[in-house]
Amino acid sequence: MEPEHLERRCPRLGGDVAFGYCKVCGEGETPCFKVFDCWWERFDVVAHMQARLSPEAFAALSTNRPQPKVTSLVDLIRQAQQRASQD
Repeated sequence: MEPEHLERRCPRLGGDVAFGYCKVCGEGETPCFKVFDCWWERFDVVAHMQARLSPEAFAALSTNRPQPKVTSLVDLIRQAQQRASQD
């Protein structure tokens, strides 16, 4: 069974998305970092992704977690301050 057309509510976007979207919506058209968290109840998403990704890509997806929101915000503020000081 190919789960490409299964749909669920995306916690990041707030609306329904197909699994096919989750496989390519990440940076560089990689799978979303939340793909395992979102789809594990519907089908064996780990086995599905493991069968379709290279070992390196699967390892990267398995260990990839975004920065905490506060860290991300502090980084964005720092970048804005650097840009402002260059102008």
